[in-house]
Amino acid sequence: MKHERRAIPEFKRETEEREFWATHDSTDYIDWSKATSALLPDLKPTMKTISLRLPEPMLNRLKVLANERDVPYQSLLKMFLKERIERELR
Repeated sequence: MKHERRAIPEFKRETEEREFWATHDSTDYIDWSKATSALLPDLKPTMKTISLRLPEPMLNRLKVLANERDVPYQSLLKMFLKERIERELR
């Protein structure tokens, strides 16, 4: 038996669409068996700016380490956080 698909409504705002999909089954609207993978090579992860207070000596040591590696200290801090988070999650 063929599944009758409903038409996807038009949304005025992203919040309206988000609320719709949170309360509706997408299989009523989309035939996922016909879906294909999409490549998004230029997609960058969403970044969120935060404010972080560090003791000055810690920040100074971070800057020295970053300088030795020839990378910005913020990038080095992100690398350190990423490594530690991955280790904690193992």
